[in-house]
Amino acid sequence: MAQNLEKKKARRAGALAAAALGLTGVLGACSAGVDGDKAADVDISRAATGDITVHGGARRLAEDQTQAIADSIQKSGAKNVILIIGDGTANQELTLARNYQWGAAGAIPGIDELPLSGDYTTYSLNKDTHKPDYTTDSAASGTAWSTGTKTYNGAVGVDVNGVPQRTILEIARANGLRTGDVTTTELQDATPAVQVAHVTQRKCYGPKETTEKCPENALENGGAGSITEQLLAARPDVTFGGGWATFAQTATAGRYQGKTLEAQAKERGYQIVRSADEMHDVTVADQDKPVLGVFADGNLPRIWDKATAVKDGIEQPPVRCAPNPAFTSATPKLGDMTQKAIDLLKNDKGFFLQVESGSVDKANHDADPCGQIGETVQLSDAVSKALDFAKKDKNTLVIVTGDHAHTSQVVEPHPELPMPGLTRLLTGRDGDPIAVNYGTSLEPGEEQHTGGQVRIAAYGPGAANVVGLSDQTDPFFYITDQLGLDRTKR
Repeated sequence: MAQNLEKKKARRAGALAAAALGLTGVLGACSAGVDGDKAADVDISRAATGDITVHGGARRLAEDQTQAIADSIQKSGAKNVILIIGDGTANQELTLARNYQWGAAGAIPGIDELPLSGDYTTYSLNKDTHKPDYTTDSAASGTAWSTGTKTYNGAVGVDVNGVPQRTILEIARANGLRTGDVTTTELQDATPAVQVAHVTQRKCYGPKETTEKCPENALENGGAGSITEQLLAARPDVTFGGGWATFAQTATAGRYQGKTLEAQAKERGYQIVRSADEMHDVTVADQDKPVLGVFADGNLPRIWDKATAVKDGIEQPPVRCAPNPAFTSATPKLGDMTQKAIDLLKNDKGFFLQVESGSVDKANHDADPCGQIGETVQLSDAVSKALDFAKKDKNTLVIVTGDHAHTSQVVEPHPELPMPGLTRLLTGRDGDPIAVNYGTSLEPGEEQHTGGQVRIAAYGPGAANVVGLSDQTDPFFYITDQLGLDRTKR
């Protein structure tokens, strides 16, 4: 009896250890020395390969995972960190993309291969009361992970009192690491901006908006300037995204007064590239020759065309998503930008790179499931590129998460029941209709964020820090710790 009791205790301890490691279906072929989908001779692929109608056919785990998970917990201390953000990408957005593109029993490449996962809380702060604001925006959420400081919605790189907070990218650069900031949105948008700028209002893109919306940050008033001016001063080695229209604005004060931001970038020594071909031709990016790739006047076009949800959309026939004709060969894909950034940044001392698939959020606001899924596919491609590099490098921490939850939901398609909000039926990989509902507004373009906690997953040295429940401020601390950065160095 005592022996059986000990066996039960051992099994229970193993089960608790596995649960503590966040086994939520995102474990994968990512431990040191892993080749393909095997680790410690255990199958750790995450797609169901059987007949899902029979007993055990839908299972994703082929064998006990305890040893595989133990092997995936690598030593502490990373040379490189790649932080990948799906804006507005929580579990429901990942589920929708998986269902449509890879099937309900399938697996999202890259994302579903990450060996360790958890969730983090995303609440922001009320600017006036300093109490929790339960639904964050991208500016406050990005400021949380980039600086370790909670703030109010709309704040970029400043605390609730408007005081600038140093970012991971700034600290990494001060410690001699190379740095990169990659996005599919305007470079001035909240998520890319939180690593390079400090303004009290997220729309202060250029000198004009800064004078109007956050005059305390304007150069003519003794501030650090607009987001774009601060980006140029922050000087990441690699910057890729959109937002070229703002570079036509003119500086109102300082060394470059009267000159456009484009002219300022050239005088500061930036290599400016405007197309995918020009990006691929870049061979070096460092502090002597930083590269500034700006591939659209505004946001980069979404890779898939719109299929906007409508009221009573549950009664309309399902559709298939199609390529967006506005996405041409001149526009680089997120996976290609990620790969190019890694190739340019890798060096003996190390690098920090932030990558964002930003229009998952924007398509969600638009009640556009096809645009949303396409940008999640782009996110998957970026993660795959980062993981491929990290598996070979063995000294790279890859972290993948979203900044906040959003409104899209996969719902039951019942035409006889009233459906709130906007709905669209899609025909995905499995063949049956997928009903996608947006329930926070009746107007496309006005769908709103929601307040749920968001999944965070990782691979590499220090990946265990994402396990369980953490807060959105935690990545700032464990990223800078893993990189061995002196947070006081300037």
